[in-house]
Amino acid sequence: MSSSLHQLFHAIATTKDEHELRMRFMDSVGGYFNVQRWGIHMFNEDSSYSAVEVYGMSNIDNFIELDAEVGRNVDPVLRYVTERHAPAHEEMVLPVGGWKQCELYQNCCAYYDHEHIMTGPIVGTGKLVGAVHFARIGETPAFNYQDITDLSSICMHLSASIAALKTQQTQQNIFTSPFSKLLTPREIQIAELVAQGLTNKEIGAELWITQNSVKQALKRMFLKLKVSSRTEMVAKL
Repeated sequence: MSSSLHQLFHAIATTKDEHELRMRFMDSVGGYFNVQRWGIHMFNEDSSYSAVEVYGMSNIDNFIELDAEVGRNVDPVLRYVTERHAPAHEEMVLPVGGWKQCELYQNCCAYYDHEHIMTGPIVGTGKLVGAVHFARIGETPAFNYQDITDLSSICMHLSASIAALKTQQTQQNIFTSPFSKLLTPREIQIAELVAQGLTNKEIGAELWITQNSVKQALKRMFLKLKVSSRTEMVAKL
């Protein structure tokens, strides 16, 4: 593995916007997992693609079109990731010998010599907002337990960074009141998510903190702002 996890974490954490985050991730992660092809897909509310970046392929548009029309509907690895919000590779979700018999391989991956695949989740507001994909071609080893463990850590950092960037972007337009200066940056993040209508549980999932931490933070915020409800807090801000 040619680069360290900590270098990748730093690259993810020190970005100005989501586009730069995707580019830094794509530039850094391929060598780490010794893959020939890799990509990142971000989803709209209707689960269509909002952004796609793919490295290692010359016919990217054809692949993206085939994946959108065929691959996503029959992808057993993506199905596992979507249901569990956890990374997986083909040997985790299919029986022995099942990979080359499945619809995804026969109708999509076989055309591109994808002998092994691995996918990880990008999550936000309690749902899948994107995914990262890796493929090894030809006579290469399958992904293993350590790959899955490392990808889990990477996806956690990706999810947290994207959530923070989205919060910063929205925050610039929402909180114009001078009362917002009474709150810490983390409290501003919580208030912004409250304004979006998220529950304490959903806010905790978005910010990677416990539901009780959200509850206690809101109590402090109410005291600072001298309000007694979430609606009153958002209106005051």
